[in-house]
Amino acid sequence: MRVIGLMSGTSYDAVDAAACDLGHRPGDGALHLTPLGMVSEPYPADLRTALAGALPPAATTLADVCRLDTRIGQAFGRLAVRADRELCSGRAELIASHGQTVYHWAADGQVHGTLQLGEPAWIAEATGRPVVSGFRPRDVAAGGQGAPLVSLIDLMLLRGRPGVPAALNIGGIANVTVVPGNADPLAFDTGPGNALIDAAVRELSGGRLAFDEDGALAASGRVHEDLLRRLLAEPYYRLPPPRTTGKELFHQGYLRSHLAEFGQLPPQDLLATLTRLTARTVADALRPLGATEVFASGGGVRNPTLTRMLRAELAGTRLRTSEELGLPAAAKEAYAFAVLGYLTLHGLPGNAPGCTGAAGPRVLGSITPGRRRLRLPEPPPAAPYALCVRTDGVNVRTDALR
Repeated sequence: MRVIGLMSGTSYDAVDAAACDLGHRPGDGALHLTPLGMVSEPYPADLRTALAGALPPAATTLADVCRLDTRIGQAFGRLAVRADRELCSGRAELIASHGQTVYHWAADGQVHGTLQLGEPAWIAEATGRPVVSGFRPRDVAAGGQGAPLVSLIDLMLLRGRPGVPAALNIGGIANVTVVPGNADPLAFDTGPGNALIDAAVRELSGGRLAFDEDGALAASGRVHEDLLRRLLAEPYYRLPPPRTTGKELFHQGYLRSHLAEFGQLPPQDLLATLTRLTARTVADALRPLGATEVFASGGGVRNPTLTRMLRAELAGTRLRTSEELGLPAAAKEAYAFAVLGYLTLHGLPGNAPGCTGAAGPRVLGSITPGRRRLRLPEPPPAAPYALCVRTDGVNVRTDALR
């Protein structure tokens, strides 16, 4: 089945579309994925401004939410049409849309609700294909954190590797999945990935810049140790997993409140400190779990200053990228939601309860039919245990099937 996965992360700068062929074989135990490529488009500037102005802690209206839901859905639909044409030769069979997370209602260590915008009807109307969307709420309704949902794909990729492999995604928020050989896997948000770095750049540049390109500013600065200690005192870092967070906590106002007692810092020093914060909190989360290798993905991988600091903080634990598992670092999450959409269409669970905290496996999301009559495929006798990625005619399979 040819599937397109659509994703926009907590940095809300662009929409990514990754296309792949997915299929299972009787008795194999693996889901086979052949990547077909990725396309990406930035949000229109006015849409990004409207989205930024509506996110917490800003006040918003239901009218704003309606407009954003429509315009985000239209942006996803336009990119899906392009991905179908350029990557699938017009033969896509299913679209899986994560949507845009605008609020994750977490309090007292529990997630009570989550909201992703991007009305799937616009995607179905633009492409004519069925759309799976709304992946997170079912896990939350079952008592889970609703994140990180990519942990299921991480488990399928990492099972059977020697030692204690871990997957790391650095978007606006950073999250990890850890697979010990003799214990249950864990997955959780470690804290800010790029969120505070990006917030500082926007503040310092008066909105002209959105991120620290190539980590150049941070590389020219020095870590302010007192500020770093203050930031590391954040109670979130001491919550037990599974735990999840978002820009509801780590936003521009949060940063301003922590800077108040330190006066005017050189911009380079502030960015060096925030970059070190991300590296330190990721390493602090992984160290007690004994991770022996870390496969990184997400926008943070493109920041050489962050990856250099992360290598130093991991102190000998090998830092690799998801390309070595067959999935490009920039497209891994979009491919992950393509897989989750495929599972939903086949009536298979898409969450890893031990990682999200849900009461059990759940089929995730809702299906919006395309132009043709909706026909659900026959589900396989069992959910796939491993993900086999085929790149350049070579299978990348890292599991040891039970």
